Amino acid sequence: MVRMAKQDDSLATDQWGFSTRAIHSQNHSSHEHGALNPPIYYTSTYGFESAEQCAARFSGDEPGMIYSRITNPTVQLLESRLANLENGEAAVAFGSGMGAISSLVWTFLRPNDEVIVDATLYGCTHSLVNHILPEFGIKVHPLDLTDPNNLKIYLNSNTKLVFFETPANPNMRLIDIAKVAETVKANCSAMVVVDSTYCTPYLQRPLDLGADMVIHSLTKYLNGHGDVIAGAAIGTNEAMTLMRKVGLKELTGACLSPMDAYLVLRGIKTLPIRMEKHCASATKIAAFLESHPQAASVAYPGLTSHPAHKLANRQMKLPGAMIAFEAKGGVEHGRQFMNRLTLWTRAVSLGDAESLAEHPASMTHASYTAEERKAHLISEGLVRLSVGLEDVDDLIKDLDQALG
Repeated sequence: MVRMAKQDDSLATDQWGFSTRAIHSQNHSSHEHGALNPPIYYTSTYGFESAEQCAARFSGDEPGMIYSRITNPTVQLLESRLANLENGEAAVAFGSGMGAISSLVWTFLRPNDEVIVDATLYGCTHSLVNHILPEFGIKVHPLDLTDPNNLKIYLNSNTKLVFFETPANPNMRLIDIAKVAETVKANCSAMVVVDSTYCTPYLQRPLDLGADMVIHSLTKYLNGHGDVIAGAAIGTNEAMTLMRKVGLKELTGACLSPMDAYLVLRGIKTLPIRMEKHCASATKIAAFLESHPQAASVAYPGLTSHPAHKLANRQMKLPGAMIAFEAKGGVEHGRQFMNRLTLWTRAVSLGDAESLAEHPASMTHASYTAEERKAHLISEGLVRLSVGLEDVDDLIKDLDQALG
C-alpha cells in the first residue's frame, strides 16, 4: 500500500501515476476561482476573525495560517505535493537545501548525542557535521556506509542520526538504503535520513526503502531551471511538526518565499519528462567517456563497471544524470579539459536545463582540506558533470574536443 500525504481524495488518489500527481496532487482550480495555476500568496501575516481564533491557531487546536515564516498557502501546496510524491506523511520547505539540513541537526541533536555520516558528503554538509557539530559537544563518526556492517561498531543508545547521500556528491558512491535502515533499526532508535537530491522522487524514494526522512535541495532537479534556491525535508507528521515549529520557526528561520515555492511547483510539473531526457543523455555520455582514450576513470551507476551497478538497478528507477570522471594526465589535464569546454558551462550546482561541469576539489568541496578529500574519497582531479537537456550529440562533441 502506497503511503500518501493526507489529502482530499477528490484531488489526488493513490490510483494516479507519478506524472499525474506531479501536476495535480493537492490542488484544484475550483479552489481558486478556476485559476489553472495556484496563486502566489505574497503576505507576511494573516488576520483572525476573533481573539478566540487567534488563541486556537497559536495553540494548534485550529489549523490555519499565522505568519509566513511558519506557513504560507503557496508554500503549503508545495509541501503537500512533495510529501505526496515521496509517499511521506508531511513535508517542510526551506529557503535552501542547507536550510533543511541545518534545521534537521539543530532540531534533533543535543550535546553528547552521536551522529554517523557517510565518508562522502556535499562540501557544506561536510563542514556543518564534521567541523561545526563537534564544537557543540556532538560526536560525529564518518564511515564508509557502502558496507552497512561498518555501522554496527558505532551504533549505540546515544546515536540519534545516520545521514548519507546516495548517489554521493561528487564521486557517485551508492549506499544501500534498505540495508542501512535495517541495520540501524535492529540496533538503536536513530533516525535514518537520506539526501536524495541527485535522484528526486521520480528515480528513488528512500521512505519506501525504510528511511525515516528525505532531504532535497529543491534548487536542483525538482525546480530544474536554475532560478531558485530552495530545500525540503519529508517524513512523518511528528518529525515535520518538530522541524517546522523548532528548526524553521525558532532556530534557523530558513523560510521559503512564496514566489520560489511557485517556481518549484512549476518545475515539478515537468519533472518526469525532464528526468527521462537527463538520464538518457547521461547514459550515452557515460558510455562515450568510458570508451575515450583520454578518460582515466568514469563513475556512473548506469555503467556495468560501476561497483554498485546492481544496487542502482534495484534502488533507482533510472541511473541519474550526474557523472564523475577523471582525465588521464591528472589535475593539469583536468584543468585544461575544463578550460576547453565551450557548450558545457563551468559552474557549481546541478539539475539545470544547461549542462554544467565543475572541479569539486577547487569548487563545491573546497571546504575539505586536501587530507580530508583523500580520506573522504574525493580525488584532486575529479570532474563532475551535470548532464542537461541539450542535444546529446552536441554535448559529446564538446567533451571530445575538450579532452583533446
